[in-house]
Amino acid sequence: MTVDKELEKLSRLTPPAATPEARARALAAAMQAFDTAENNAPAAQGNAKGWRQSSIINWIWSPGMNKKFLAGSALATLLVIPAAGYLAIELTRNGLPITDQTEIAGNLSQNGVSKQPAATAGQPVTVAPQAPAGNNSLAEQSVADAQAPRDKETPALAKPNSSQISEFDANDVAALTNKPEGSAAALGAAKRSAPAAPGIAPQQQLTEPMAAIAPSPAPPAEGRVQIQLDPNRERFANAAANPIKSVATDPVSTFSADVDSASYAFVRRSLTGGAMPDPLSVRVEEMINYFPYDWPGPDNADQPFKATVTVMPTPWNHDTELMHVAIKGYDIAPATTPHANLVFLIDVSGSMDEPDKLPLLKSAFRLLVNRLKPDDTVSIVTYAGNAGTVLTPTRVAEKSKILSAIDGLEPGGSTGGAEGIEAAYNLAKQGFVKDGVNRVMLATDGDFNVGPSSDEDLKRIIEERRKDGIFLTVLGFGRGNLNDSLMQTLAQNGNGSAAYIDTLAEAQKTLVEEAGSTLFPIASDVKFQVEFNPEQIAEYRLIGYETRALNREDFNNDRVDAGDIGSGHSVTAIYEITPKGSPAVMNDDLRYRAADKVPAAASDSAHQGELAFVKMRYKRPGEDKSALITTPVDDGNAVATVDAAPQDVRFSVAVAAFGQKLSRIDALNSYSYQAIAALAAASRGTDTFGYRSDFLSLVRLADGLSQR
Repeated sequence: MTVDKELEKLSRLTPPAATPEARARALAAAMQAFDTAENNAPAAQGNAKGWRQSSIINWIWSPGMNKKFLAGSALATLLVIPAAGYLAIELTRNGLPITDQTEIAGNLSQNGVSKQPAATAGQPVTVAPQAPAGNNSLAEQSVADAQAPRDKETPALAKPNSSQISEFDANDVAALTNKPEGSAAALGAAKRSAPAAPGIAPQQQLTEPMAAIAPSPAPPAEGRVQIQLDPNRERFANAAANPIKSVATDPVSTFSADVDSASYAFVRRSLTGGAMPDPLSVRVEEMINYFPYDWPGPDNADQPFKATVTVMPTPWNHDTELMHVAIKGYDIAPATTPHANLVFLIDVSGSMDEPDKLPLLKSAFRLLVNRLKPDDTVSIVTYAGNAGTVLTPTRVAEKSKILSAIDGLEPGGSTGGAEGIEAAYNLAKQGFVKDGVNRVMLATDGDFNVGPSSDEDLKRIIEERRKDGIFLTVLGFGRGNLNDSLMQTLAQNGNGSAAYIDTLAEAQKTLVEEAGSTLFPIASDVKFQVEFNPEQIAEYRLIGYETRALNREDFNNDRVDAGDIGSGHSVTAIYEITPKGSPAVMNDDLRYRAADKVPAAASDSAHQGELAFVKMRYKRPGEDKSALITTPVDDGNAVATVDAAPQDVRFSVAVAAFGQKLSRIDALNSYSYQAIAALAAASRGTDTFGYRSDFLSLVRLADGLSQR
């Protein structure tokens, strides 16, 4: 019996509608033919080896995968091996080359899969999702029976067992394809975009979704490379916490404003889902600035900010103090808000086909449209492989047309975000409103995998287009492959802000209740610089703002981009400061000082009582030259006890403590979640929308989860 005859027989016996049992029997026969032919023909031997290496992978990516069989892991088990063999045999019959295991392993590393020790020549690479032992299917038994003779003849090729080849359940396949049903369009586009490995046919290339697979932590048996599903591919910027700095050597702190709130919503999503958040996902300043505060604001738009400074004892360290700087932006009255030209740039790729992604996104944008004025305009651009204009600029007076376009969005395809960004900015420029608000609102899970998709490439595109006076809002949705790092890069470099929408209530807060601050900027390139008096303060530590740090010289350089503040925005910055002579001082005094160095107190007695000097720079929308606001800080800003501090100050300090503890900052090791909850509860105040009560619930959840 020849291999060709068995292939022809298998193609007749196993049409797509064949039962799993029929496929398994035919597959066993074909494998037996391969085993026999392998000893007689080198070419057939290579094909047989390649079949075992690539069949499971090829089946996973096949567009014909039937979701009906994925309802339970048992049915999925019946399909995996037979269907994989059928497709692999079809590839062989068509004369397509199947490579050896070293090429497959190399291609895995090129496509985002971490490397393990490579298999040596003659050893197979086994794709092996982990599953509970003892759950063998008929297909698995057929494979085992068919391989038994081969094991005796070629002992170098280890036999797979049920713990290494097992079923894929629905969640596994959804994680691999980023889409529960497996979109043919998405898979096709991903294959076209995957880098080619020498000697591997296009049908066998390991495509971009393979980034969802990670090596098993268990050591590979007998040289195998075992691959299992990685359920968590979120990306966060890796920024180390701000260190304690000595005022004697580094008295000036400079950073950009940050009014984003994405981190708080992501932390909430993690905790309510029963898991402690990734410390890298916690940006303390975003957690603090998530809440509305009743800071005193400016009386008119001539001076868009007002700063309020409070110095108070540190709740978690009795030997240090907190310098709390609260900024409130001028709140534009709704009747005077400028016209808005908004472009919704919506990710409709296959990865968005989950309830908390595209369906939630559509509901969120419906809320926003209902908030806009009749003369505002809305455009819609979608991207999934190729960008397309769904709606040209349309006045909100034609609301039904806009809502119908939103409702008609459907997921499918891979994610080509760069082309979509270019199309959206072009449309915003086409409908540009002078003296109005021109903004692109990007809604995505952040999974850009087609075209220019590196953070640096997309950053360059955004930086070039912001020169047109168009602002950017980035809205993140969903879990599993959220690219928070890229969202932050786009927002920070595109005159924009970032938020994470995990519920419709969060959409209501961000796009309706805070629409003024979300949509209408009052200042751009807002920078802060604080100089500490070395005669009063020995050390300081800025809490948060790690990703917003600037060089000292950047403060006066109007060419350096910084954060933007919208109507009514609150910005809070907190320093932990160590008074001179405190036992908490970490740095020794300098042994050597310049002979002509004159102490600050002697050289300028007018500043002797100051603790610090706060400076802010900002540009009005459309202007290139910045303006300066300054605020001295002295003993008149200090309160003797924590309880004497204003209510909102105390609550924001509780949030700062919570964020630092989730970030695993050493300074908070001895400060318990119970203490944080007590501080927040005592300063909760009116809490009109219940945000502060929800915060207390999160603190209690973190307390419980941290003790498991």
